[in-house]
Amino acid sequence: MPKSWLFPYNELASNKFGGIFIYTIRKAEPEDAGQIVPLMSLIYDEMELEEFESVPDEDPQRMIYNAYRDRALLGYVATTFVAEAGGQVVGVAFGYPDNNENAVNRVYQEAAAPIPSIRDVDFFADPESFANEFYLDSLAVDADYRGMGIATALIDAIIKHAASLEYETIGLNVDVANPKAERLYRRLGFDDAGQIMIGDHWYRHLQRSTSQALLTE
Repeated sequence: MPKSWLFPYNELASNKFGGIFIYTIRKAEPEDAGQIVPLMSLIYDEMELEEFESVPDEDPQRMIYNAYRDRALLGYVATTFVAEAGGQVVGVAFGYPDNNENAVNRVYQEAAAPIPSIRDVDFFADPESFANEFYLDSLAVDADYRGMGIATALIDAIIKHAASLEYETIGLNVDVANPKAERLYRRLGFDDAGQIMIGDHWYRHLQRSTSQALLTE
């Protein structure tokens, strides 16, 4: 079995000062929740969810923390990979089979239930995944570690995981107002599959075959 199917594994990267460092791609554990929160919060901020505009920042962050303490998102109904460098989680990728979307949504609803300001908010009125795909829901890398190949390594991990589950297609949504992210995905072989609205934003739905990994052995 090639090492790409085994987690954790290490990768080398160059930092912006020309130095070399090692980071690890591995499956997330409940203890990572506190470090996943600020990364996932970056995504929620970019989405500009109307539901969060009138609530304290710490309330959605509590929901994220509660959700990623739950092993359901770490391997039961979804899978979460993290990139770790120097003992710090610096990147996260989160995905699931399309037919698990409702189960994933329930985990978030249960995570929000103890938080009065958001427990009755319907965050999931808009379906995100397409049929017969493994859906890459979220991808985020710490600002200090961008441009070092970590996002590509996380996507590669998700693709290999989807292939191991015998999914032939991986899909994702990218905000039409985020051309930089879209260029990355297209460079990695993702192509148009449709367009949907999530919240108040239009997103392009892109798909790619899982038959070829992004990173060589």
